[in-house]
Amino acid sequence: MTPDFLADLVPGLGDVLILSADQPSAAKTTSARTRRRSHLPPAYYTFDVDFPWLTVKFIPHWDSPERVEKAGLTLHTRASAVLGIVFGRGMDSEQTVLYLLVMVTGILVLVWMYSFFIGLSLTRTITGAVHNLYDGTQHIKAGDFSHRIPVAGEDQLAELGKSFNGMTENLARLILVEKEQERLHAELEIAREVQGQLFPRGAPAMKTLELAGVCHPARTVSGDYYDFISLPEGAVGLALGDVAGKGISAALLMASIQSIMRTQLTAGISAAVYMSAAGSGEAPFYSTGHMVEQLNRQVYANTAPEKYATFFFGIYDESGRTLTYTNAGHLPPIIVRNSGPEILEVTGTVVGAFPKATFEDRTVHIGPGDLFIAYTDGIVEPENEYGEAFGEDRLMELLARYKDREIGEIIAHIMEAVEHWTGSSELQDDMTVVLARGLA
Repeated sequence: MTPDFLADLVPGLGDVLILSADQPSAAKTTSARTRRRSHLPPAYYTFDVDFPWLTVKFIPHWDSPERVEKAGLTLHTRASAVLGIVFGRGMDSEQTVLYLLVMVTGILVLVWMYSFFIGLSLTRTITGAVHNLYDGTQHIKAGDFSHRIPVAGEDQLAELGKSFNGMTENLARLILVEKEQERLHAELEIAREVQGQLFPRGAPAMKTLELAGVCHPARTVSGDYYDFISLPEGAVGLALGDVAGKGISAALLMASIQSIMRTQLTAGISAAVYMSAAGSGEAPFYSTGHMVEQLNRQVYANTAPEKYATFFFGIYDESGRTLTYTNAGHLPPIIVRNSGPEILEVTGTVVGAFPKATFEDRTVHIGPGDLFIAYTDGIVEPENEYGEAFGEDRLMELLARYKDREIGEIIAHIMEAVEHWTGSSELQDDMTVVLARGLA
């Protein structure tokens, strides 16, 4: 198959040559092509240059058809020649440019159609994702947090859908937590109201002693405890306690302590209530130490080992103007007299820590004008911005300064001074004060 034969198969296309392994070298073949007649058509315009084309073919051998040889089919032609053959006639330069423009226009139309479909697909994807997000927000607005939007693919829109579903799950968990907190808050409000009923509504009226007490809880409920209990023969019981810890558990232990003490004092439990000289006609003698021992045993037996309380209990006898007290690990109360302050000593360990602890009684005299104060650590331990505690010295300075004021006003000044010291209206601890003044 000579080059002339191949060129005549498609007249006007250009030079066609088959190169096989048994053909001469490329250099010789090229030299031979320069000596034979060229079938390359002339150029129709300046840029109508010739260009080569090469493809590989597998051709059966002429003598042995079962033998197939790999050969290279080369073509040397011009763009005008290819277009002329495709469109069936020869072209001048203007026709070539026209057909090139038509081809370019067709390619551009195809590119535009492809871009249109790509844009349409992207638009449908984006609008579909936006619609799913809108539908998801409507479900959330209606309170349906179980709804999940469909997610397809791994692009940014899919990540946005996954993020929305994750947000919905988090919202559902937050709603559950908020409902639980509302339930707990409601229970705490009920506990606060119940605890408010446990504190005395007022102090017993006495001829020789004026009493007042107040408790400001740091939280909804308090672990501090104070109580006034009227007793026979014109006596009155004073109780003040500070339960370890805060919150509901501390408040429950506080209520338990109040119940035990009131039961002992009002039910007259044998010697734990009072001991009197038989037939002597003397007023009953109340053993505060014995009653605190009873309280300690019951608290130890009915609470967890880590639960305990500091406790001060005293009984004021109006006939003798004496205060018999037991201090179970509590901060020492103070009596401010004209001669100066007197600090009441501790007479035993905390309540509820040991099963067989013993507690002693002490007796002090409260004369006219003497000021007695018992308090919890929320009064003296709060710190200012420099970490300095309010302290007992400042408390005694306040008592000396306002000693002649009404006891309710004195308590208000103490609370205000502590809050001003901390620089915050939020309490660091429960603040409880019991104040008594001897009357003339």
